[in-house]
Amino acid sequence: MNIVVTGGAIISDIKGRVLLQQRSDYGDWGLPGGGMNPGETIQETMVREVYEETGLSVNDCEFYAVYSGPRMEYTYPDGNKVVFVMFLFKAWTNYNEHLSEDGDTIRFQDDQCESLKLQFWNISDISMEQISSVQKPVFEDLLNGNTNILRS
Repeated sequence: MNIVVTGGAIISDIKGRVLLQQRSDYGDWGLPGGGMNPGETIQETMVREVYEETGLSVNDCEFYAVYSGPRMEYTYPDGNKVVFVMFLFKAWTNYNEHLSEDGDTIRFQDDQCESLKLQFWNISDISMEQISSVQKPVFEDLLNGNTNILRS
């Protein structure tokens, strides 16, 4: 089983809603983020992934939590098994510059077409069935108000 280190971002709007990305590969929703490249810091990974997937520039951020352990095991559809070590940051961006007229969605089409939709959600309105399985622990903790830095 391989270990995949990822950096992700919790981006909130002025109403306290969280930006979610609907992924094109499986159609489920999650936080923007992705895998670390060799030589990057985890913060650089998060900033790069946020920009690649949303078009948003991170102006500032603070470390939020790291997820590891059994809850982070994942099996890809091809049978490849991995365990994620997920570093999350609260990130502040220039989202207002990209906000659509509806006030809910971000206008952006990424080069790799990873994002079907980028939308701000109230945490309480999110259905766990819609969330990427590897990110369910994050959303469970957000809903339950868990604020531990280390989460397994």
